[in-house]
Amino acid sequence: MIRNRSNSGFTLIELMIVVAIIAIIASIAIPKLMSARLSANEAAAIATLRSISSSQAQLQSSSAIDTDGDGGGEYGYFAEMAGTFPMRVNNGGVGGAGTVGTDELNPSVLSSAFGNVDANGFVSRSGYFYQMWLPDATAGGATPGLAEQANGGAGGTYPDSNNAEILWCCYAWPIDVEGTGNRCFFVNQEGDLLQTNNRTATPFTSTTNTPTFDEAFTTAGDMASPLLLGTASASGNIWTAVQ
Repeated sequence: MIRNRSNSGFTLIELMIVVAIIAIIASIAIPKLMSARLSANEAAAIATLRSISSSQAQLQSSSAIDTDGDGGGEYGYFAEMAGTFPMRVNNGGVGGAGTVGTDELNPSVLSSAFGNVDANGFVSRSGYFYQMWLPDATAGGATPGLAEQANGGAGGTYPDSNNAEILWCCYAWPIDVEGTGNRCFFVNQEGDLLQTNNRTATPFTSTTNTPTFDEAFTTAGDMASPLLLGTASASGNIWTAVQ
């Protein structure tokens, strides 16, 4: 009696061949998918920083924040620009806390998603963390940076009114280096967009190792100093312009 092979299913050898073929295809496809995801996240980070730069310029030119009342607009933190946290106000010629329900920016210059500032002062989008820095008062010839605080705003220590009219900077780094991105990025008030390959022994990643405000500047502790280009920073990273 001749057995009908069409109803007999796969033999063990045939199944093993199929599994081996699937494994080969997966070994080729998965790395390509991961690489494509990393590239997409890095491209999104670059686009986001450019959008942030435009939003800062719009906020400053509107003079919506003018804590010393001199008519010169100041730059803002994420939650201030997103309209989810009251903007800083003039408190006797220096920065002070705005009033909830009164001093939120409307219309906002950034998406409300940027108002989701976490407990570290970071905003997360598309595999990257973002942190905004505004300048403190200049002392000893150096201008320190003040990070946005948990849930948004200055947290009681307000940026210097005059310096905040001319300075800000923002960093973006991978939430999971080699998993959601590789490169680290930077932008400032001049629209200078920089990058580093982030290939040091301790790369910037997650909340465990993050850029300091002066990482991309020539002088430690001074965000008013020139940008550091082509020379290793204190972390060992080399910053170059994004083309």
